[in-house]
Amino acid sequence: MPGTPPPARRTVLRAAALAPAAGLGITACSSGGGDGGSSTRSTPTAPVDLGKSDDVKVGASKLYTGENVVVSRISDDEYKAFSTICTHEKCPINKLEGHKLICPCHGSQFDATNGKVLHAPATRPLEELPVKVEDGKIVAG
Repeated sequence: MPGTPPPARRTVLRAAALAPAAGLGITACSSGGGDGGSSTRSTPTAPVDLGKSDDVKVGASKLYTGENVVVSRISDDEYKAFSTICTHEKCPINKLEGHKLICPCHGSQFDATNGKVLHAPATRPLEELPVKVEDGKIVAG
């Protein structure tokens, strides 16, 4: 506009530097609706073969990031499985420390043996999935 001084160089550079960061924040907080990447944000709806049952030792948990499932072996013949889609903002959980699942988006934490919330912002437990062993393989979903 005539008569309006141009913005200060510092203002222009600050805006240019913050624009990509703002876009990342929006992406991280989105709930993943639509077709773009929805397969990485979904719980299996059909039974999924997760491999050998002996891969999960008694008292341990194993994270299957490609299937968005965590399996805990409670005893020799008892397994528990949960979706690893965070109940806060639908981010796929990709970190397991012992029995503690940690969501990378906002830091929610869950117990892999029972799905309960250990740390907010999530308030609802993880979705429990049916799980069984067939021919020595874990099948969940």
